[in-house]
Amino acid sequence: MQFSSDVEAVDALVEKYNLLKAEIGKVIVGQDEVVKNLLISIFCKGHCLLVGVPGLAKTLMVNTLSKALGLSYSRIQFTPDLMPSDIIGTEILDENRHFRFIKGPVFANIILADEINRTPPKTQSALLEAMQEKAVTVAGTSYHLTEPFFVLATQNPIEQEGTYPLPEAQLDRFMFNIWLDYPSFDEEIRIVKATTTEKTVTPSVVLSAEEILFFQNLIRKIPVPDNVFHFAVNLVSSTRPKTAKANSWANEYLTWGAGPRASQYLILGAKCHAVLNGKYSPDIEDVRAVATSVLRHRIVRNYKAEAEGISVEGIINHFIKTMVI
Repeated sequence: MQFSSDVEAVDALVEKYNLLKAEIGKVIVGQDEVVKNLLISIFCKGHCLLVGVPGLAKTLMVNTLSKALGLSYSRIQFTPDLMPSDIIGTEILDENRHFRFIKGPVFANIILADEINRTPPKTQSALLEAMQEKAVTVAGTSYHLTEPFFVLATQNPIEQEGTYPLPEAQLDRFMFNIWLDYPSFDEEIRIVKATTTEKTVTPSVVLSAEEILFFQNLIRKIPVPDNVFHFAVNLVSSTRPKTAKANSWANEYLTWGAGPRASQYLILGAKCHAVLNGKYSPDIEDVRAVATSVLRHRIVRNYKAEAEGISVEGIINHFIKTMVI
């Protein structure tokens, strides 16, 4: 893509983002904040964990997103008997008695890992290398995945029987943890009207893979003032109990705080959030805007917080409000 300046490129990204929202809005009613966070994570080369009860159009949202972005899409239904080879692929002996690698569903641009906590850790970890290294290794041979590569994993927060909670190391690889809520009454009326007729809507392709890669690199080039760096790192440091910069609530209500990856994602998310809101550099408000989604899955409450009914979101909001600028 050719632009005379980075400013012009940023303006083009905002235009494409608005077109994307319009195309996705043809199929998905409401959920504007969720769609915004999904697009931020894609432009930041991140992955998302999507938590919501069944029937909130998580699968439809990802499918619609892949169509509007012109990307290949795979859906993997995680079950207790799923094997790592069902995700990354396997070697078979062909008719010439040579081993040939058959690629699994992970070889796509957008992966929907549906109910990822329904499968044992051995299979969950098959996604780890793919998410971090953008490659998989089979029988000593590495196979690189086609970029852009984006994993969106879903979890059902209601029924926890027969589930395998994701280890902290794997949770940390997700840029955002996004909660889906029920639609409003008016939104649900629109959903029912749109989905109980013979009409079907297909979103138009707004971006190509090459354009997405260009905009991902553009986000990295956005300048960040020192005070924003300091705010982000101070915010993350305040979540770590029994450390020099720990917030009093961290010492009282947390057993574990966020690591350095949280600081990195706060800055990247703030950069993209600023750009999508027409700014050419992020400020502290942009860090605050993405803080809950970045920190929600990176801090661990202790028994006292659970006993007193203090939510993770409540703790994060306290950190943000009491942070000295």
